[in-house]
Amino acid sequence: MFRHAKAVHVPGMDDRERPLTERGESDARRAGDEIRGLGLQPDLVLCSPSVRTRQTAELAFPGGPISFETEIYQAYAEDLLELVRGTDPGLDTVVLCGHNPAVHELAIGLGGGEYPFRPGAFAVIEVDSAWVDLWPGEGRLATRWDPKGV
Repeated sequence: MFRHAKAVHVPGMDDRERPLTERGESDARRAGDEIRGLGLQPDLVLCSPSVRTRQTAELAFPGGPISFETEIYQAYAEDLLELVRGTDPGLDTVVLCGHNPAVHELAIGLGGGEYPFRPGAFAVIEVDSAWVDLWPGEGRLATRWDPKGV
């Protein structure tokens, strides 16, 4: 689970069009470096089509296999879980890049724990079941990262 990095707040700008700040761009690159440093390479990145999530995924995983999924934007955790359940069973590592509160709620629902999920943060949830059989509580929090180091 990966929350988009820090985005600008401009009065009157459509929420879907908000780009990342300079710090957000830097945090997205750092998050990708951290994920690769864990020995993880996503087979697929499921990403919201908003500008800030697109930029986050593209900076974290340049040239990576990114699929922009309209239903991630403004989804609930249950909606995100359904999307993950529909993932190709042959894929081992899937990243979901989206928005709070749903991404955070799904991470906690699958892997447990209590922790903040600031912009640019990610949580690695390990699961043993097939994607289609995934239910809350079936995973475990392997690690998490926060760009502020908290």
